[in-house]
Amino acid sequence: MADSTGNLTLPRRSRAPRRTQAERRAESDRGLLLAAAELIAEEGFNAATFEKVGARAGYSRGLASQRFGSKDGMIEALIDYLHERSMELASAEGRADMTGLDAILSSVDIYLRNFEREQAIRSYFVAMAGSVATLSHLRAAFAASHMKAKERFEAHIREGQAEGSISKDLDAEAAALMIGSLILGISTQWLIDASTDLERIRKTSLDTLRRSLA
Repeated sequence: MADSTGNLTLPRRSRAPRRTQAERRAESDRGLLLAAAELIAEEGFNAATFEKVGARAGYSRGLASQRFGSKDGMIEALIDYLHERSMELASAEGRADMTGLDAILSSVDIYLRNFEREQAIRSYFVAMAGSVATLSHLRAAFAASHMKAKERFEAHIREGQAEGSISKDLDAEAAALMIGSLILGISTQWLIDASTDLERIRKTSLDTLRRSLA
């Protein structure tokens, strides 16, 4: 680009807008939670100390303590984050034109396709197993997360029953719990034996659900 004298000049770079304090805080919180998820998935529930989480995320131990207050507080925040992450994955597929049956199959499909490659999702089940084994009060947080999933599946079942894609003879609440338990069982099996062929199980699960719900 030339100026009025004919000399070449470099184009001015537009400055990136400065992030707000809330945006910076959200980014650091996300970094801490992802670090906690990685440690839990790699080394187990007890590995997620404030010191290790801060170091993994590139922050101080004090920041993790300041943000979450306690390890239980950090795990509760992680549960909420992973629930939102699951919703993001589901939303990316688009549900506007799906039947109730297709919405359920899509949810199960997305989850099982991402479980093996998304370390953060796997950490959810490792943390859950740790909380159950120690009789931690965190079980209530996991129960609340499972209730949200059950309510979502139940809503899709009732939609499918109203439109005819799902049998009206099914108990919607019981069927929703069955679907959630299927996901829980498959996830736990993989954590116990990582050689489990998730792709075969994914295809068989979708086929079984399609036949049993329709």
